[in-house]
Amino acid sequence: MNIFPDTLCLNGTVHRVKRLLQAGRPACSPGIESDVIDFLAQWYGPQNTITVHTSGSTGPPKTIFLTKKFVVQSAMRTLDFFELKSGQRILLCLPLRYIAGKLMVVRALLGRLDLCTADPTDDFAFLARCRDNSFRFAAMVLNQVTKLLGEPNRFEGLDSLLIGGSALPSRLETELGNVPTACFASYGMTETATHIALRRINGQNASDRFQCLKGIQVGLSERGCLTIEMPGLDAPCLVTNDLAELDGHKTFRILGRADHVIISGGIKYFPEIIEKKLEDLIAYPFFIGAMPDETLGHRIVLAIEARSDEQFGKKLETFFPQRLDRYERPRDIVFKDTFKRTETGKIIRQL
Repeated sequence: MNIFPDTLCLNGTVHRVKRLLQAGRPACSPGIESDVIDFLAQWYGPQNTITVHTSGSTGPPKTIFLTKKFVVQSAMRTLDFFELKSGQRILLCLPLRYIAGKLMVVRALLGRLDLCTADPTDDFAFLARCRDNSFRFAAMVLNQVTKLLGEPNRFEGLDSLLIGGSALPSRLETELGNVPTACFASYGMTETATHIALRRINGQNASDRFQCLKGIQVGLSERGCLTIEMPGLDAPCLVTNDLAELDGHKTFRILGRADHVIISGGIKYFPEIIEKKLEDLIAYPFFIGAMPDETLGHRIVLAIEARSDEQFGKKLETFFPQRLDRYERPRDIVFKDTFKRTETGKIIRQL
């Protein structure tokens, strides 16, 4: 397979990659198109790796290097799963700084797809006009999907949508059940060159379990964290920090992150599971955290991104007995004007 095709179809026009690279950024409009040129220079460069950056949600952002062969394998798995064919339109609306955006370009190159671009902050109003010439595939993060749900007719311009970046709230998952687009949640990370498993969010095949893509299988570490076996890894397997429940070696459910687990009174609690039980009660961003406690070791705390509101806090507490097991109930509710976030918008869980 030639992983360096001579041409790229960009926004409906077939370009010679060599000419694009010779012309550089001025050859395209400022913004995401110009970022595509920058990535092409890296992809067609002499090194056998590309440089990518982690989001910083689990620690300081890191720069890592992925071999182009490894990235190609990831792109081909997506082309195969979604049955993407030459000439079909795909939508790039993710920043090229991160691996998810870069992979959209590689998929377009290898699949000879028409790579159409939109700024990541766009409201995607143009999708409502695309029902007769829809985009075969797009990848988005939660805040972009939330915009689309504000105008559901815009989904008519998308055949398949891959949603990544962070866990999908139950409320959004319920709303996506009513859209015509085939929606998928993804599981993956920068180190795996995006997703290694998908789960259908809506339609007849909707599931709460992730299914590994071709050639990939999973297991559990001694701590109960997901391990990934896939072609191209430097080690026999990649050990993640995600606690999981397996159904064989191809299907799994994520319980939460090991570094988020709260041990209170000698019992382990998974914040993500508690958060799911409270999602529909809290309209503001929030998370479950912990604070030191002399008796329990740590006590469970609910942090809400909003102005201090004692009345709202008391109202929430009345729902705790209905929604939460006795020892899952937060001992404190903390209001914060603003949460710290990563560059990609993920909440940094600091009290």
